[in-house]
Amino acid sequence: MEEEEIKKKVISVLKDCYDPELPINIYDLGLVYKIDVKDEKTVDIVMTLTSPFCPISDYFFEEIKEKFKKVNIDNVNIDLTFDPPWNKDMMSEDAKSILEGL
Repeated sequence: MEEEEIKKKVISVLKDCYDPELPINIYDLGLVYKIDVKDEKTVDIVMTLTSPFCPISDYFFEEIKEKFKKVNIDNVNIDLTFDPPWNKDMMSEDAKSILEGL
């Protein structure tokens, strides 16, 4: 499978992972800063959280990794960063529309 196909699969999985406090997926929320496909079974992801004080971040990352196993990507390395800090401008237009409707 080509790198671009794997990346599309990765994005699809990320769009199935939702922020615990908002009904918006983490990809459209703008929490994913970088996706680095190493091979068909290994992906490195650099991401952030809406708040550095998220009490369930460990559980949240395990949930994300489990979703990747369902599509045969077994090695997902998540590098958490707060640089740059997340802000609402990082959201997709769809995510902004959803947030406005809440």
